Amino acid sequence: MKMLPFFVIIPLGTAFLISLLGKKIRNFSDILANLGTLSLFLLSMYSITLVNAHKIVVYKVGGWIPPIGICMVLDGLTSFMLVTVNLVSFLVTVYSISYMQRYTDKYRFYTLFMLMLAGMNGIIVTGDLFNLFVFLEIAAIASYALVAFGTEAEELEASFKYAVMGTVASSFILLAIALLYSYTSTLNMADISLVLSEKGRGIIITFVAVLFLAGFGLKAALVPFHAWLPDAHPSAPAPISAMLSGVFIKTLGVYALCRVFFNILGISSKISFILVILGVISMIAGAFLAIAQADIKRMFAYSSISQIGYIIFALGIGTPLALLGGLFHLFNHSIFKSLLFLNSGAIEYSTETRNLKRLGGLNSRLPVTGYTSLLGALSISGVPPFAGFFSKLIIIIAAVQAGYFISAGIAILVSILTLAYYLKFQTYAFFGKPNEAWLKVKEVPLTMRLSMIVLAIICVIAGILLIPVLQPFLKNAVSVLLLGCGYKDVVFGALK
Repeated sequence: MKMLPFFVIIPLGTAFLISLLGKKIRNFSDILANLGTLSLFLLSMYSITLVNAHKIVVYKVGGWIPPIGICMVLDGLTSFMLVTVNLVSFLVTVYSISYMQRYTDKYRFYTLFMLMLAGMNGIIVTGDLFNLFVFLEIAAIASYALVAFGTEAEELEASFKYAVMGTVASSFILLAIALLYSYTSTLNMADISLVLSEKGRGIIITFVAVLFLAGFGLKAALVPFHAWLPDAHPSAPAPISAMLSGVFIKTLGVYALCRVFFNILGISSKISFILVILGVISMIAGAFLAIAQADIKRMFAYSSISQIGYIIFALGIGTPLALLGGLFHLFNHSIFKSLLFLNSGAIEYSTETRNLKRLGGLNSRLPVTGYTSLLGALSISGVPPFAGFFSKLIIIIAAVQAGYFISAGIAILVSILTLAYYLKFQTYAFFGKPNEAWLKVKEVPLTMRLSMIVLAIICVIAGILLIPVLQPFLKNAVSVLLLGCGYKDVVFGALK
């Protein structure tokens, strides 16, 4: 129980120490940031055993019993997201040791990075709706600064656009929380659900649902709320692009949306239908926009919109199998999209360009980058036996079982389109005759290669999460969504 606050305390404390001593002590920020993310990952792994043993753990901040006091909640969904976020974060900080040397003030990068991580972890563990908003803002503000970290005109413009769109999303979410508080007189998630079950749902709750959908839809970059993402993700340094597409949009967008609509407001047939429609549109639009791109990171950014569409589509279907497929794809996408953005960073690190038309034949010069990139590309395209194949297959089977035949067909066609533009990327960047300009380039440093290799291995073996021994990791998360508004009974039961 007492470990829960450390998911916020460790990154906040690390950020403070790095900002204080990072400039004065050589390599201090590298060491402390990596120790911080490693400890968070190990704590996340330990949380799986806690969930298996107790199902739910509630920590009362300051000893005050909710709903008067603030609480932190660890359940299957919390544990699942913590492992996903902190695994990627650790590998990204390892990658950053070498990659961020080209930037000045590396300690400032790590300070902002740890603040962003504190915000994401806070969103995941909090049981209070206003605290969720506070942590969301901590993560968002840190990410605005990180997108602009290069301070070039392109980065500053992208950061400004991202900040404006992010502020609009935050305003929607804050207004929704204020209206919900005016109706229920409480901010505790479980208590809001309890009050709504007793008081009934007035028309104001429908308006609140629309505001939450728009706010979290913007954070998740769902079409038509996606305009900020194709500029923000390519402009950021590669480690931040990996974080933004890998885990950031899923934490601030998908996770928050799941928690609010499944466990607090309750998922209705109308909301489910809207999620299915938004998911299908995002799948199609993201894929068609990605295939036309020559900038590697811009292609990957549009690809993220398409893959988020799969996850939202699965959540909209709402059957146990669909939820399993959706959450499994969330995990897989966090891994292979982080890998691909790190690959793009390695290419840019060695060649100083992201333009596919200027590349070619890099496999002979950057073999580790090339082969890990190929594994990531095959996994995201749903090619068997990689992890992405299994999560997409589960979603498609669930769609067919639920009667969404046309949508299932679209999901298959989009997957084929995904394979097409990732083969385009591999062909232009790594295959073919080597470009004379790149004959002298060398493979990236060891720490960058190490992160890419570990992520590539996970892409290959993540399908083992479906075997019975490891299934509880996914099934515990699915069971929380299937609880629906029964979440309140479990939380209050754990408090007694």
